[in-house]
Amino acid sequence: MPEDLIDRLNVYRLENKLSQPQLAKKLGVTFQTVNRWLNRHMKPGQIQEYQIKKLLKQPRKVK
Repeated sequence: MPEDLIDRLNVYRLENKLSQPQLAKKLGVTFQTVNRWLNRHMKPGQIQEYQIKKLLKQPRKVK
């Protein structure tokens, strides 16, 4: 998986003011899993990669 997907996920998290636990809940994984992705200790599996791409394609909410 291209590492830029994880970079995009982190940018999404920061732009939407989400904590790692909040992002984990949106993706249906644990906080530890998101933390490992963002710290490059682990890569998302195929299902998680699909869910990340799906989340990143959602239109942004206007506040």
